[in-house]
Amino acid sequence: MSRAEAAPFAAFGLPGEPGTDTFWAGLTTPLSIPDGDGWTTLFLRHGSRAASVAFESWSEPVPLRRWGDTDCWYAEVRMPARLRVTYRFLVGDSAYADPCNPAGAGGDRSVAATPDAPAQPHWPLVGAADVLPLPRTRLRWTSERLGGRRTVRVHPVGGGGPLVLLLDGDDWLYLHPATVAFESAVASGEMPPVTLVFVPAKDRGAEFGCRPALWEAVRDELLPLVAGSGVPADPGRTVVAGQSLGGLSALYAALEFPDLVSRVACQSASLWWTPDAAESADPLGGPVGGTLAARLRARPDLSGLRVAFDVGEHETRMLPHCALVESLAEQAGATVRVSRSASGHDRAGWRHALLRDVAWALG
Repeated sequence: MSRAEAAPFAAFGLPGEPGTDTFWAGLTTPLSIPDGDGWTTLFLRHGSRAASVAFESWSEPVPLRRWGDTDCWYAEVRMPARLRVTYRFLVGDSAYADPCNPAGAGGDRSVAATPDAPAQPHWPLVGAADVLPLPRTRLRWTSERLGGRRTVRVHPVGGGGPLVLLLDGDDWLYLHPATVAFESAVASGEMPPVTLVFVPAKDRGAEFGCRPALWEAVRDELLPLVAGSGVPADPGRTVVAGQSLGGLSALYAALEFPDLVSRVACQSASLWWTPDAAESADPLGGPVGGTLAARLRARPDLSGLRVAFDVGEHETRMLPHCALVESLAEQAGATVRVSRSASGHDRAGWRHALLRDVAWALG
């Protein structure tokens, strides 16, 4: 066996022979090397069965190739500059986190970042086997308007302060440790103390569309529950933070319930949304800016609104929808912040914007 055959991944800093105990010992993946204006990233899996790497929204799954007759499976994936992406290994009908990657997101996902992706200093490394801390305050919300029961967690950070409603709250509890990240940001002085309210969704498509039921329920049912919980909180400067359909709903609330919502942080908001878009073969192919752009063209008075917009720079089809709504909101008098994250449509890329934009929305 030639030297090159014995060390096929030497360019990635792996001099050993794939499949040996020495090769696997202490291995941390994925690994990236420069490739033109982007990166080639090496994914490795230790096992006996064929598998593929499945990325969240950024790319189709990439099959892993087997190195000889060893237990080493690999894929060299071309990635653009500035990308943070969630991925998992698909093996048959099952999905697994990457055991060689210390950065996880829930039990079956991992997070990869190209070397030029900006740091996310307040978000700790979380392994697939780690159990994330849950807020002690747990409210049972039985909603007459929405139907059903749901569990809402509430967590005062730094002693508590303005309410921050985190839509899709279960994702920020069980996939990404928002309590830890907000505690770190407050401790560093990057935002004032806040009280986090993790708002779960039972039916995202129904609840996060441009309909009033969710926000009537928040106003008339959830916020009184929070007020009666005994957790320190100041509802006078409430921020609503949402992503994707949650971002759409947050901005809708600011337009239709201005006395309730005047500070918004939305990442990759689904601003293509119209009542018929979800049933369309091409949901993003409809009117630019969707329903909310049409609403904003009426020039409502948004002078009391602070809204931060962020979208992944790799979400090419989302960008026109977002750009139009951002412009129309500013023309209507809102104080607007616009940024682009090093990601696709992916919560791993939204994490930094969540902290930064909540802090900005509080002003």
